[in-house]
Amino acid sequence: MTDGPLIVQSDKTLLLEIENAQSEECRHAIAPFAELERAPEHVHTYRITPLALWNARAAGHDAEQVVDVLLRFSRYPVPHALLVDIAETMDRYGRLQLLTHPTHGLVLREEGWQLRDYQRNAAEGFWHGGSGVVVLPCGAGKTIVGAAAMAMAQATTLILVTNTVSARQWRDELLKRTTLTEEEIGEYSGSRKEIRPVTIATYQVMTTKRQGVYAHLDLFDSRDWGLILYDEVHLLPAPIFRFTADIQSRRRLGLTATLVREDGREGDVFSLIGPKRYDAPWKDVEAQGWIAPADCVEVRVTLPDRDRLTYATAEPDERYRLAATAPYKNGVVEALVKHHSDDHVLVIGQYLDQLHELGERLGAPVITGETPVKERQRLFESFRTGETRVLVVSKVANFSIDLPEAGVAIQVSGTFGSRQEEAQRLGRVLRPKADKRTARFYTVVSRDT
Repeated sequence: MTDGPLIVQSDKTLLLEIENAQSEECRHAIAPFAELERAPEHVHTYRITPLALWNARAAGHDAEQVVDVLLRFSRYPVPHALLVDIAETMDRYGRLQLLTHPTHGLVLREEGWQLRDYQRNAAEGFWHGGSGVVVLPCGAGKTIVGAAAMAMAQATTLILVTNTVSARQWRDELLKRTTLTEEEIGEYSGSRKEIRPVTIATYQVMTTKRQGVYAHLDLFDSRDWGLILYDEVHLLPAPIFRFTADIQSRRRLGLTATLVREDGREGDVFSLIGPKRYDAPWKDVEAQGWIAPADCVEVRVTLPDRDRLTYATAEPDERYRLAATAPYKNGVVEALVKHHSDDHVLVIGQYLDQLHELGERLGAPVITGETPVKERQRLFESFRTGETRVLVVSKVANFSIDLPEAGVAIQVSGTFGSRQEEAQRLGRVLRPKADKRTARFYTVVSRDT
């Protein structure tokens, strides 16, 4: 403790004691980065706001100077979290620029963006090694690695993705991170059939049959693709396996977070796409702060005697369903959602009846394969903005859905213990959090099943 005139509080308010001998010097020192809120006779109240910090940065002050002023004049120790927040806020200054564009009018352009080291290593490992597979944890930016590979190839590119929502996320990310224009990116899906220099197609439309024939596989030969990029390559459908074998002369990049296939055909992926070119260990990326640390908890519920008997005498598939949809899970899920009332929660499951019942009990919207794409996008965006705090989702959210705000995932049922599916679901909550909080992944299971 000193006799300084300033009291710095964790909510970013500053209390300046006017009768202190240093008050006038302190008032001039904090003026560039703090806004005066109240000025009664003895104690004036200031507040440090993001705008005030940015104005200070624009005037030539840096975070080190602001921190020095607070430490020099504060009567008590300054909250460390406040100092970190000041440094991070001022560091963001200048990253965005508002520019005049000849076609689009005013546009916002990001400055200072660059590839992370492991993303650059992944792209270079692919490019110098030839076709192959890159393995990165969920949330580590596989799309950016794909974009970097496209920049190296400088060629027409076909991108194969899991679903239409993923296709549009790829499109948005490419428009944001590259010089590609809207006219240069086409979508080849159930609703659109656009072929452009960069074409994003879904696995589903590529494997659709008409009169027993895969009608759209000729897309592979419709252009001289210089690069074919397979998102979530571990999900590569068998028909595309076969066709990929015929295009060995072209560059191929497979992206995945978990190269595990339930049919055991991981070796086929390597033989058709190419060997593993880069694999970023999950814990290394977490340690660098690029993905959130996660706590994983198994929560077990006990079946009542009558349900245990039904389970024991049922056929294998029915036994799995009975255990997965046990009604006693619903109360546990409600309790977990209530426990995390200040966080964004995803409730993930396999069985639609179970999900709709949970949606009703939680008062939360439900997204399944039957939900129209536009409605899915609206609900996902509502979740991102905070308007919706809890979403109940089926397996449509397992892959390629960017929900960085999700801090908690509760798995109530899945596809017969699929390792790959659980890893992907965990990935929904691994995007780094602004407040550095730990992600939570709960899997609710029936005991002794």
